[in-house]
Amino acid sequence: MKMVFADTCYWVALLNPKDQTHDIAVRVSKGLATYRMLTTEEVLTELLNYFGARGSFFRSAAVKLVERMEADSSIEILPQTHEGFVARCRLYQARPDKGYSLTDCLSMEAMRRGGVREVLTSDEHFSQEGFTCLFEK
Repeated sequence: MKMVFADTCYWVALLNPKDQTHDIAVRVSKGLATYRMLTTEEVLTELLNYFGARGSFFRSAAVKLVERMEADSSIEILPQTHEGFVARCRLYQARPDKGYSLTDCLSMEAMRRGGVREVLTSDEHFSQEGFTCLFEK
C-alpha cells in the first residue's frame, strides 16, 4: 500500500470549508482509499494551534479530527522525539535561503526516513526539496 504524508495544510483544508484549498483537499481525499497516511505529532500541534483562536466550534472540530486520526489504523502518527528535533534543526540550519518552518523540516525528514515522496499540501517548500505535492493553491 502506498504511503502519503499529510501536512498541516491538508488537515486545515479538510476541516475548514472556507479554506482556499478545501475543495482540492476533499477531491484528492477521495482518491486515497489505497493509501496509508503518515503525519507527525508536530503537525497535529500546528493543526490545533491554527484552530485555537477560531472559536469553540473549530476548536472542538479540530480535537475530534485528531481523535479520529488516532483511532484510524490507516494513519500513522509519528511521536515527537529528541532525535526528530535534532534532525529538523540540521535541515533548518542547512537551508538558510529557504523559508522552511521547523515543522516543515521535521516533516521532510520524516518523509525521507519513511521513503515517502508524495505529500498532501500546497506548501511549495516540499516541492523545493523534491517531493511531489498532491495539490497546489
